[in-house]
Amino acid sequence: MNRAEREAAVRRIMRESPPRVPPELYADALRLGRRMLRRRVAARRLMWLLLCAAALAFTVWAVTAWERPPSETTPPLPGW
Repeated sequence: MNRAEREAAVRRIMRESPPRVPPELYADALRLGRRMLRRRVAARRLMWLLLCAAALAFTVWAVTAWERPPSETTPPLPGW
């Protein structure tokens, strides 16, 4: 198939009317799209919740674990 034949085939296809889409297909696609969107939003919210919980847990752990023990001796004070 040479270039002229391909162009003629494309023109013929573009002149034809698009095929009819069954009406229930639109409703199914809309329902599935909404479900995907809800799942994506729920997953995003869950990930943010887990991230905030992990940050809070790390902060609490860091405050309790990284306390410096009290000094047992006083530092020398020169000049006294």
